[in-house]
Amino acid sequence: MRSLVVLCAAVSLCAVFGFGGAAAESLGPDGAVPDGSLPPPGANDWHCAPTAVHPDPVVLVHGTWGNQNNWDVLAPELKSHGYCVFTLNYGRDPGSALGAEPGVYGTGDIQASARELGAFVEKVRAATTSEHVDLVAHSQGGIVARQYMRFDDGVDHVDPRHNTVRRLVMIGATNHGTTFKDVGFLASTGSASGPVAGGVARVLGVAAAQQVVGSRFLAHLNADGDTEPGVDYTVIASRVDDVTTPPESTFLRPGPRAVVDNVWVQAVCANDTAEHAELPQSPTVIRIVQRALDPAYSAGACGD
Repeated sequence: MRSLVVLCAAVSLCAVFGFGGAAAESLGPDGAVPDGSLPPPGANDWHCAPTAVHPDPVVLVHGTWGNQNNWDVLAPELKSHGYCVFTLNYGRDPGSALGAEPGVYGTGDIQASARELGAFVEKVRAATTSEHVDLVAHSQGGIVARQYMRFDDGVDHVDPRHNTVRRLVMIGATNHGTTFKDVGFLASTGSASGPVAGGVARVLGVAAAQQVVGSRFLAHLNADGDTEPGVDYTVIASRVDDVTTPPESTFLRPGPRAVVDNVWVQAVCANDTAEHAELPQSPTVIRIVQRALDPAYSAGACGD
């Protein structure tokens, strides 16, 4: 019976995520799914010099089962507006069935992924001689960023003026976990340590189990509130998000000296029907991201 429950949990969560997750939404010119081996156009120019208009480099953080090519639309758009843009692959863990697939990242332990992000940010800061960075993160990338900020020196807990991260823009992030369309109850809340969650982790990856509502990982991450002092947060949610469920669970509650802007995609463009994996390519989302990074940015309705 236990084996059957594990199998049902894994199969159900696979059906919710869709095999390949967000990676399947970024197709190359030959119709193949990019494997993350090459950065998006305009990204990872290690000679890029930030300008006075956009002094902070932007680091884009993909989600579960994705890779840096999930940013093949947003990265060149930001580059064309004068930003220094950087992308990475993180969380490669071939210990799970999906994690062993080519081009699939974001399956490993989120705490380890946060340390990977921190090392990459330091590389970006050194190359650009920048004190600060802005982060844009999709899905799991949002909590990878928050883990890095809270526990791995992404912010200065003594003097927020010296925070490494000044802005965090999140797109459909699993900030408070997901019910996975109400099949998440099949995975225990043991953060991949229990028999059911352990089985799910072996199929989908540790990170998938860590994102279920009630996991120990999320309890620890959120124990001292949602935000960090001195950081501006923009949290983007879609009413038709089919993975971060319920969609409003992504929204943050501001703590001391933090600014939070919780934004519905459909409040900006009522006709935008982008689902979870499509959000990084949505013209509406791209418009919201650009406005979050630069309040002076303006564009027509629905990203026109």
